[in-house]
This record gives sequence, C-alpha cells and structure tokens, in this order.
Amino acid sequence: MKTLIALSGSLRRDSANTALLRAALALAPPGVRVVVYEGTPMLPFFNPDSEADPPPAVRELRGLLSAADGVIVASPEYAHGVPGAFKNMLDWLVGCAELGSKPVALINTSARAVHAQAALAEILTTMGWRVIAAASPVIAVANRGFDQAHIAADPALAGPLLMAIGALVQASADIDAP
Repeated sequence: MKTLIALSGSLRRDSANTALLRAALALAPPGVRVVVYEGTPMLPFFNPDSEADPPPAVRELRGLLSAADGVIVASPEYAHGVPGAFKNMLDWLVGCAELGSKPVALINTSARAVHAQAALAEILTTMGWRVIAAASPVIAVANRGFDQAHIAADPALAGPLLMAIGALVQASADIDAP
C-alpha cells in the first residue's frame, strides 16, 4: 500500500485547493491511500531554537511525512507568493534529512498562479524534495465553486488528477526499486 500525504496551502474552509486534494482521496486507485493533512492551522510559528525538540504538532507532521511514499501539494497564490501559514509549515520541515528525496506532485489549481508555483518548486527543491513534473499539472478549479464530489465526477478534472497520482506513485516506486 502506497501512502500519499496531501498538503493544502489554504486555510479557507471552502478552498479549491483542499477540495482538489479531497477529490484525490476519493479517486485514489486500489493500493494507494491519500491522507489529507489538516493540522496546518495548529502549528506554532517556526522557531529555529525549537527545531531539535519540536512541539508535538510538528513531531506528528514530520512523522506522517516520513512514513509517506509521496506528497501532493496544492496551494493558492497570495500577492505573488506562498501563503504564510503554509510557508510556516514548510519551514518546520526544512531541516528534516529523513524527508530528502521525497517525491512531490505540485498541483496548480489556477493557471494564473505562476509565482507561487515557481516559489513552491524552489522551496521544495531546496528542501531536497523531488518535484515530479509528470505529477504536477494545472487543474483549473480555483474560483469555480467546485467541491470534491464535482471534481472527482468531472472527467476533465479527475483525469489529470489521476494521472498525477499515478506519476507520483511511479516516482515513489522508482525510489523503492533496487
């Protein structure tokens, strides 16, 4: 069983990014489990003095990601950048050597949001994670009011999402291969 952790860059209750990730959970093929991480709002502000002995919420996040085979990221763009709470979460993960080479699907929910996507690709690559191009499509659901059921039922949206999941699972299998 492959486990993929889905990270949304949005705290918004009706976020298109989170809806897309929940659709991934619904669409996951047999042998693949998608877990949508909901703990971003509970993380304390990053403090390098606490990295060696992080708060419990941070230890839980690190453990979840360490055990995962891959990560799916979907984040909005705010003022040409990564949302603050999401960047804070990533800051807690920068020093985690056990997360190096983690394959990542970086899904963009808005074709206009190119700055945050570029920033996220740079941040994740700097962290040592591997952004998998074949698993990183633009699936335009932002500002369209779609919920996860609509996304999962629409072949034009579900198809690229399933292809991204498949490419991410393949990338994680390539890591496991001798």
